[in-house]
Amino acid sequence: MKDIELLVPAGSLEVLKVAVDYGADAVYIGGEAYGLRAKAHNFSLAEMKEAVDYCHDRKVKLYVTANIFAHNRDISGIRTYFEQLKPLGIDGLIISDPAVFMLAKEILPEVERHISTQANNTNYGTYRFWYDLGAKRVVSARELSLLEIKEIRRQIPEDMEIESFVHGAMCISYSGRCLLSHYLTGRDANQGACTHPCRWKYAVVEEKRPGEYYPVDEDERGTYIFNSKDLCMVEHIPEMAEAGINSFKIEGRMKTALYVATVARTYRMAIDDYLESPQLYTSRLPYYREEIGKCTYRQFTTGFYFGGTDETSQVYDSNEYVKDYTYIGRVETVDDQGRACFIQRNKFSVGEQVEAMLFDGTNKMLTVKSIVNEKGETVDSAPHPKEPLIVNFDETVPPGVILRRENVKSPAQLV
Repeated sequence: MKDIELLVPAGSLEVLKVAVDYGADAVYIGGEAYGLRAKAHNFSLAEMKEAVDYCHDRKVKLYVTANIFAHNRDISGIRTYFEQLKPLGIDGLIISDPAVFMLAKEILPEVERHISTQANNTNYGTYRFWYDLGAKRVVSARELSLLEIKEIRRQIPEDMEIESFVHGAMCISYSGRCLLSHYLTGRDANQGACTHPCRWKYAVVEEKRPGEYYPVDEDERGTYIFNSKDLCMVEHIPEMAEAGINSFKIEGRMKTALYVATVARTYRMAIDDYLESPQLYTSRLPYYREEIGKCTYRQFTTGFYFGGTDETSQVYDSNEYVKDYTYIGRVETVDDQGRACFIQRNKFSVGEQVEAMLFDGTNKMLTVKSIVNEKGETVDSAPHPKEPLIVNFDETVPPGVILRRENVKSPAQLV
């Protein structure tokens, strides 16, 4: 249990640094090709090298996804790509396709090979199969219960690792192998271009009555029949550990720095507290719940971990996230006057309170005393996204800290 790894996603270099600063043991990223998040910013080779250096300087591992299902046209490009990765010093590759696996084994034999959840890893025989081929780790299918994972742990070699999702969006399709996006839009989810049609609104049309739409549910707004709640296992760290899972994986390479900071920091605290003392972990459950609710989410579920899902696992009335906090920015430097310098992400004003997410798991409320924009002008508010600012708070905060602001709820939301 002392070897539990917290694995955090990053879709950009900025978010990677946030993931590391807020407690990741390892970070997984995608390059500019052959990963399943083509719409993410992803990493150039130069950025990947900077990412490796940032991680390794802080004793954090870096894994790269190459988990598309390859077609003939992809093979020569993947070979070239792996040759380019060779000098970078990455720690692992996350792979779905057997041909891609064998190319990685040939070209990058010193790099760990991890088998993606996309490969439908649902039994211990599959784990043994990949182990015999040289895989270090297999990511469990999301459809597995903790009892099944525990049985897999008993049946596989001791030095083989199990990675399982602990938090994030749930794909409606079996192990993420979805055809909806390709069928409806021509963008293939299994090539990294999913448009998330599972989050769209659907109704029924009868063959001989075109244009007449019937709601699937008794709700005039329609229904989101494929729209799963988000996985959240922060209240079940002991069960995850006792099942023999080595790496707790957070989903979300498309997520913001605020999301990554919030989730990484909360799970870091929960894991560390549990390993120190199960009683300490139990006593802090309310704090974990409160903190995890400060990032965007679609209500929470425990997925398949405690058995099959049911009608309570879906969100039927909306495809929107719950969003109680807004991302203000990440402090880049602090000047000689103690003012925070950062790129502003959302509007805030002088006199407002902003919450600083400190690295030790606590939060500090700050009052905005003054704002200086990129022209050197003192202004009352900062309405322009991605504008460099110098902000004087009533207290100094260290570089790297994420700043967020609680959203004011309308009277209707408070009812």
